[in-house]
Amino acid sequence: MTLVIGVTGSIATGKSYLCQYLVDQYGAEHADADKVVHRMYDPGKPGFDRIVAEFGSEVIGEDGFIDRKQLGAQVFGDQERMTALTKAIGDIAAEMKRIIDGWRQELSGDGIAVLEAVNLIEAGYSKWCDATWLVAADDNVALPRLMERNNFSQNEAQQRLDSQRKWQDREPASDLVLHNNHELGAFTAQIDSEIDKIKVIHGAGELPQTRWFDWYAAQETTS
Repeated sequence: MTLVIGVTGSIATGKSYLCQYLVDQYGAEHADADKVVHRMYDPGKPGFDRIVAEFGSEVIGEDGFIDRKQLGAQVFGDQERMTALTKAIGDIAAEMKRIIDGWRQELSGDGIAVLEAVNLIEAGYSKWCDATWLVAADDNVALPRLMERNNFSQNEAQQRLDSQRKWQDREPASDLVLHNNHELGAFTAQIDSEIDKIKVIHGAGELPQTRWFDWYAAQETTS
């Protein structure tokens, strides 16, 4: 049966690198939730019309697509507007499930697929995955990475980091935490080791249910 791994983590931790490494070295199928969502409001899609109706025609860029920077400026730091955006885009969870169901139907028995999503845990996508992997990095490591990658000032990068959930908050719902604070070689060696382990356990049918379910039950109890 296809092994589906959900990968999450805050900005500049290395989750995209991990996913691309699995694609390159293990032939994994990969979907980036952010890019999937972007395609849900391409011109001609219902999400496009709903976003324009909600946020105005000024969010349409010169190329005819939604200008995500313009849109982001309207919703950043405003939970009410972010909720309105999510509603306008459409049923994101259903799209993620459709992708995962397709992998399970189409890939060979020993295939690997990876869903990358910042809100994998919070949005509940983890319940459709065999395991949830959390990539973590200390802020003093992530900060210079983010400044270099996005050409941010220190204040801009720190603002982005401060808006992210800490890895410790996500750990209870994760089956594995991979720390990416040191050289890339150490990180990739850890990935190789963990993939070897999980493939054997999954192949034997002995992979336990993801911890997300226990975490979710605890949230429901305390809410």
